[in-house]
Amino acid sequence: MRTTRKGSVEMPAFVRQLVKETEKRVSSFFKGGGRGGAEHMQGEGEEVIPSPYLDRPVLDKLTEEGCSRWGLTYALGSMQGWRANMEDYHNCVPQLGAGLADWSFFAVFDGHAGNQVAQYASQHLLDQVLATGGIGPEDHPDRVRGSFTDGFLHTDKHLLTAARREGWERGGTTVTSTLISPRYFYFANCGDSRAMLCRAGQVCFSTEDHKPYSPLERERIESAGGSVSLQRINGSLAVSRALGDFSYKGAENRPPTQQMVSPEPEVCVVERSPGDEFLVLACDGVWDTVSNEELCAFIRSRLRVCTDLRDVCSQVIDLCLYKGSLDNISIILVCFPGAPQLSAEALHQEAALEDLLESKVAEIYEELSSQGEDPDLLSVLTVLANTDVPGLPPGGGLQSKRNCIISAYYERKEAHNPTAPNGLGVSEKLV
Repeated sequence: MRTTRKGSVEMPAFVRQLVKETEKRVSSFFKGGGRGGAEHMQGEGEEVIPSPYLDRPVLDKLTEEGCSRWGLTYALGSMQGWRANMEDYHNCVPQLGAGLADWSFFAVFDGHAGNQVAQYASQHLLDQVLATGGIGPEDHPDRVRGSFTDGFLHTDKHLLTAARREGWERGGTTVTSTLISPRYFYFANCGDSRAMLCRAGQVCFSTEDHKPYSPLERERIESAGGSVSLQRINGSLAVSRALGDFSYKGAENRPPTQQMVSPEPEVCVVERSPGDEFLVLACDGVWDTVSNEELCAFIRSRLRVCTDLRDVCSQVIDLCLYKGSLDNISIILVCFPGAPQLSAEALHQEAALEDLLESKVAEIYEELSSQGEDPDLLSVLTVLANTDVPGLPPGGGLQSKRNCIISAYYERKEAHNPTAPNGLGVSEKLV
């Protein structure tokens, strides 16, 4: 567990993200220390550089849900978080038309240096893939692979025209997408967003992130005249495949797939199985904080206690936020008939866990109070984080139960101090 030291007390880093009282210190810590605002401190005459991060995260979530006629259900959750701008987009099509009603398409687009490219790609990529003519009821894997590759390249070509016209040439977007046919999953990934398939309780497949320091990616970058430093292309761009980013695609006498940044997706085909449980597509704001295995386990545990897939997505977003994600956070969860179902036993265990957490918070609060302290939330969380708590959600840990913990703390505080100095009672606002 990552820790950060305060005086002689060692505490888990996620604790700092839970607490309103330490919000300014959290912001300073996240952004390199000492800035406390949206801009660097500048000397006279120096250019003011806006921070990519906010002083407080934007916690409003966009959610949606839907289903297909053949038994698929899905939900989306998306949140701006600590980033100064929201640059994620998505596309959810549970039933395609024109003879492909039993096919589905889902994609997450994670933009950078602006949201225009991600927005454009989310509106046009699927049409470009379908326009190739290689996708039809015969469900031929090689033809579908070719359609995906051609569709991405055609989208990037059209993007170049739009970018020159609109001035988007600095912007780009990663894409992770899945086309679901009656027989196969077709995964097309370009960049460091990721798709993951959970089957029979385990991670069955996940896409590979395209990073500049990967050997094959580095070889292409250097052959196109670029370099890799600080794990970035020319010390700047952190992904090696993307739509857009045309300032990295200007090497002469080289095709689009051999530029420093390639728009070519990596396309993988996985045969479907009755054991398929769910599929996740998410931006790196998720994967930077949880592993494939952790997320698979956490979602399985949530599906046993929650019937609303939007709520499951919301819990994943909150988990990533409180594990330290500073990025936009977007996730699509697609469930199949084999997914875990609501369980009376799991609901009972969840209720028992929350009762246990409430009692432990109360015990800690009373113990600290008996020592003459007025316990703040940070103090209680620090002790709780070093306490054995059995039954926490797998893959989620204590961070995933922050709402229960914070609620229990303020209930205990209200019982000890029902009226604040202004006479309005306890009304502190949590991050």
